[in-house]
Amino acid sequence: MAQDKRMGFVVLAMALGLFMSSLDNTIVSASISQVIKDIGGFDKMSWIFTAYMLAATSTMLVFGKMSDLFGRKLFYLIGISLFLIGSALCGTAQNIDQLIFYRVIQGVGSGAIFPISFTIIYSVSTDPKQAAKMSGIFAGIFGISSVLGPQIGTWISESSLLGWRWCFYVNVPFGLLSIVTLAIALKESKSDFKPKVDYLGTLLLVSSTVLLLLGLEWGGKDYAWDSAQIIGLFSGAAVSIALFLLVERKAQEPILPLSIFKNKMVLGTSIVVFCQGAIMFSAITYLPILSVAVIGNENSNSVLTPMMFPIMVGAITAGFLCTKLRFRTIMAFSMGVGVIEAYLLGTITHDTANWVVTGVMIALGLLVLGPLMSTSQNAVAQSVDSKYIGIASSVVGFWRSIGGVMGAAITATIVNNDLKDKMKEFAASSHLPADKAEQMAKPEILMQKNIQLPPQVVTFLRDAVEKALHHGFYLALTACAIGFIVALFVGGDRYVMGNRAQKTEAKEEVTAS
Repeated sequence: MAQDKRMGFVVLAMALGLFMSSLDNTIVSASISQVIKDIGGFDKMSWIFTAYMLAATSTMLVFGKMSDLFGRKLFYLIGISLFLIGSALCGTAQNIDQLIFYRVIQGVGSGAIFPISFTIIYSVSTDPKQAAKMSGIFAGIFGISSVLGPQIGTWISESSLLGWRWCFYVNVPFGLLSIVTLAIALKESKSDFKPKVDYLGTLLLVSSTVLLLLGLEWGGKDYAWDSAQIIGLFSGAAVSIALFLLVERKAQEPILPLSIFKNKMVLGTSIVVFCQGAIMFSAITYLPILSVAVIGNENSNSVLTPMMFPIMVGAITAGFLCTKLRFRTIMAFSMGVGVIEAYLLGTITHDTANWVVTGVMIALGLLVLGPLMSTSQNAVAQSVDSKYIGIASSVVGFWRSIGGVMGAAITATIVNNDLKDKMKEFAASSHLPADKAEQMAKPEILMQKNIQLPPQVVTFLRDAVEKALHHGFYLALTACAIGFIVALFVGGDRYVMGNRAQKTEAKEEVTAS
């Protein structure tokens, strides 16, 4: 098989795997009501998503490192096989506990697919410009899946011929085609070198990630931030992280080589994508509430849809621009626009015209989120030695996920506390019982079709939710400002043609720039 043809099939295999895994969560979220209606477990519903997120994020760095040590192809095939097994099992679940467990298997597989897909493209491409463009297209796939997911999920789950179980079964043909295509097209040279696996570091990395994410996920919702449960989780995470850092400094082959963070581009990009995650997750979580509860739209997804296709276009465009501009130029531009976008989100009221909101969302996807998704991957892959590409690519996804969960948690705390304070003021002025006012301090009340509240209460609650969300978006503005400042100092790296030695010389030349 000719090299160009083989490369085309490898790209196809990676695209299929990425499309399948990124489509999964949006399909599942659209079918969740049918799932609960069939197998029950409303009180554990959030765990369908939390279990997947915990498994994917906590294993991402592990798979990235394993692919560096033992081969990209092997661990991609392991990851996608686990994802398919989990998908098939999810479709057979008879109760909520089974579904949650099977989602963990799915999540572990997903933790391999995203970082290794990018790594394979960087490894097999002989033309760095081609790799940059491909990474842009891959990042754009997330935009396509975000648009198609809710529609496909709703159609499948409500179909009399299919049903919600097919939201999981639909992954199987995509995954199998990806496996077969990659197995045939990708040839990797075998090595007799047997590296030593950092088992203790792996255990500490996974445990610290899970403890941290659980604390962020439960804090302010299931338990108070100052409760023994949350303090215990954060304390456990802190101890695990401290032990992890000690182990990694002495490990012969550390699961996360701390030396890569001495590279300004890797360290700076990690901070930038952390900020990007905070912006993206906060927007995805709270813009639907703003759309329905404040603006009055009937479809909660209508506010996000205009952003999704532009994310794809922005990611692909930035992939091409990476071959012409410095990485910091693109990242700083996107974060600078992000500051303006976050400010504009904080000005949207019930009187704002829909076309204005649509324009803000298009700009957010096209100029901020899309470009950052592809540029960050290209930046770290170009700036590290080839033996670290797997772990470096994983670092990008890992910090974006951590930033997203932390951003959503902090935004939730700001919004909820602000809303409770305003409802207490309303209770005092209207002689409403304090406990009843606290029960009404929930944005989801305004998302119901038939609101069983007096008109004056609805009016006040809508105004309170509007102002609380505005305050919540201050976090996105702060994250963008931090990301903009950091992006200015990530170094002057850009795509350089030639062998590794030439690239190293070029990097030394631009370091001062």
